[in-house]
Amino acid sequence: MATLLPKLIAACAVALAAAGMCAPANAAGATTTAKEKHPKAEKVLKAQAKKKSSNKAKAGAAVAATAAATVVAADPLEVDEPDITDTKVTEYACELNNKVTIYTNETDDSHIALRWKHRLHRLSRVGTTTGALRFENPHWGLIWIGIPAKGILLDSKLNRQLANECKNAEQSAIVAAAPADAVKS
Repeated sequence: MATLLPKLIAACAVALAAAGMCAPANAAGATTTAKEKHPKAEKVLKAQAKKKSSNKAKAGAAVAATAAATVVAADPLEVDEPDITDTKVTEYACELNNKVTIYTNETDDSHIALRWKHRLHRLSRVGTTTGALRFENPHWGLIWIGIPAKGILLDSKLNRQLANECKNAEQSAIVAAAPADAVKS
């Protein structure tokens, strides 16, 4: 402790001396007025200001171009309503009196048309490891998942369920027949 104190005092003295040497130069710079500025310094400052404003304009143009490219990149088949002629219609009754109608085409098993809230949406099949039928439309954020017992409609943009416990006539008949079989045995 005794050897540390003199070293600490010496370090503080050096720091104080260094600060004392810088103070007069700093104070002199603070007293200069706008009339005493160096002409080359003014040119450099103006050039830097122009460079910053042009960089901001370029960045704004890049953001606008990216947004435009995103709009153009959207698949028109996902945005526009699909054609449902020559399709098989399956109606689903869901919880809370929601209705979903699915239109399938026998020649195209990789897409379906889904009617939700008076609008048709085209959804593309996405592979799953579980065997469930999963169809998505990234533009509208809709996801339809069909399993043998029921179907569910999700909104991936709002991260919520739109319709759950969706069952067609066959699935409802299986559920209705199951309790009758249980009573007999």
